[in-house]
Amino acid sequence: MSETIEHKRYNIRISGLGGQGVVTTAHILGSCLDNAGKYASLVPFFGSEKRMAPVEAYVRASTQPIYEVGEVIYPDIIMIYHSQVVTHGKSYTMPFYTGLKPNSLIIINTDFDVLTEEDEEILNALNTTVVQFDANGLAKKIAGTELATNMAMMGMLLGLTGLVTTEHIEAAVRERFLGNSFVASGGTAMLDSAIEKKFKKKEQLLEANMNVIKHTFAMADTVDITGSDLIVRLDV
Repeated sequence: MSETIEHKRYNIRISGLGGQGVVTTAHILGSCLDNAGKYASLVPFFGSEKRMAPVEAYVRASTQPIYEVGEVIYPDIIMIYHSQVVTHGKSYTMPFYTGLKPNSLIIINTDFDVLTEEDEEILNALNTTVVQFDANGLAKKIAGTELATNMAMMGMLLGLTGLVTTEHIEAAVRERFLGNSFVASGGTAMLDSAIEKKFKKKEQLLEANMNVIKHTFAMADTVDITGSDLIVRLDV
C-alpha cells in the first residue's frame, strides 16, 4: 500500500448494511476519480432494498482505462461499514476478507474490537493493515447525524490512499447533492423563495458532509499503513 494510485490500480470492495450509503459512496468515489482525470468503474450489489440488509459495492480505480465490470473478487482494499458484517456474517462475501491480496488495507467502522484471533492470524499472514475507528460516532459528532457515516469512511479511504485531493472530493459531493448548478425559478416570488430555502438546506448538508470528510482525511495523515502494526485504532 506504499504505492500511490499513479503506480497501481486499486480494487475496492465495500460491505455494509442497507441505509448506510454504501452505493452512494461508490458513486462519489467514481466522480472523485473522474474529477482527478483518472478512471473508475463501479458496480452496486444488493438483494432486498431495506434497512439492515447486506449491501456491497465494488470500485476499481486506475490511471489507465478500465474494462472490467462486476464483482471485485480479489480486493486491495476492503471497507466495512457495519461491525455485523464481521461479527454476524451480514455480507455477500464471507468470510469478509475472502480473496484479499497481500499487503492490503481494511477500514472498519466500529467502536470495539471486532476481529477474532483467527481473523487476526489470517490478516497478519497477508501483511494486511486494519484501520478501525468509530465512523458513526464521528459523523454524529461533526455532522449531527449518522447518515454522514459513509462520508467519514470515504474521507478515511481517500486520505490513506492519496487517490485524490479534497478539492476533487468536494466537487464530487457537490455534484451528488446539489447537481451541476442552481437555477432559480422564473415563476412567482413564493416559488423562488421555496427553491432558495431548499437550496440552502442542501448547502448546509454539503457543508456538514465535507466537514466530516475533511476531518477523517486529516486523521489519515496520522496513520502509517506501511508500518508493522496489524491493527490501527483511531480515536474520534
